[in-house]
Amino acid sequence: MKQMLIILILAVSLPLMAGEDGPSIVILGTAQDAGLPQIGCQKAQCANARKDPKLRRLVSSLLIVNGKSRWLVDATPDIREQVQRMGVKMAGTGQAGHRPKLVDGIFLTHAHMGHYTGLLHLGPEAYNHSLIPVYGSSRMQNFLTKHGPWSLLVDKKIIEPRALVPDQVFQLDPQIQVTPFNVPHRDEFTDTFGFIIKGPNRSVLFIPDIDKWGRWSRKVETLIAGVDVALVDGTFFSDDEIPGRAMSEIPHPFISESIARFSSLPEKERKKVVFTHLNHSNPAVDPKSDAAQQIRDAGMSVAVDGQVIAL
Repeated sequence: MKQMLIILILAVSLPLMAGEDGPSIVILGTAQDAGLPQIGCQKAQCANARKDPKLRRLVSSLLIVNGKSRWLVDATPDIREQVQRMGVKMAGTGQAGHRPKLVDGIFLTHAHMGHYTGLLHLGPEAYNHSLIPVYGSSRMQNFLTKHGPWSLLVDKKIIEPRALVPDQVFQLDPQIQVTPFNVPHRDEFTDTFGFIIKGPNRSVLFIPDIDKWGRWSRKVETLIAGVDVALVDGTFFSDDEIPGRAMSEIPHPFISESIARFSSLPEKERKKVVFTHLNHSNPAVDPKSDAAQQIRDAGMSVAVDGQVIAL
């Protein structure tokens, strides 16, 4: 517990250290799309997070770092604070009033609130970025290009949407590659990607959003076996978290289901599983909770804001 609190306290400075000794990933956020505390929430988890900033969780996002190069995975509603955690120097303006680049590119999983709406902060009303590559599926590229207000960012050359091909390796630099793949999810506007991020020594699976594991044509266990760390959907712990709403409308794999599914895996495989994208209702947001203890007893863990994963 003491070690976890130290990680939370140092979250702002960790990204500055990441990448100095080689490629790494910084977990910039671990909450579901609306963060913790969530708007209007009076549950104990939210009330405690309002009282104690160390218990806050920003929205799920990653930063890939290699030396001075940085790539963001998902642009969240918390992007303002997450940029501060990156330690990016933002003084001054460049040509035509544009500011220096925040990151070398942005990878988007899908078009739900917590994963792409932070792009608005790159526009002229806020940071006024210039020609930042935004990578996603071909449907994401089409969505950003043809629908406002995102199309204004394209027209003003704030962002450059670029389509990735599922299951095709994309080389970021000589040391890091990203492989996108489709996952089943509520695809109202775009389809949904997961990513495998591979460095010179280690690799990370990132699936913040997916429908039930059984709805996928792939076996997640096979993907887990092929990586060193698996950051997977931990939105809800169980079926009883949101009274008055049918959980079938938001069919994430419950952590309790994932624990049962992965229980037969060897210990070294279970240790790879790290749950992220936790809803404000999820009792596992509290490391002292019975839910968090069940995860630890199963040989798995919960991601922490500011956590660094070496590649």
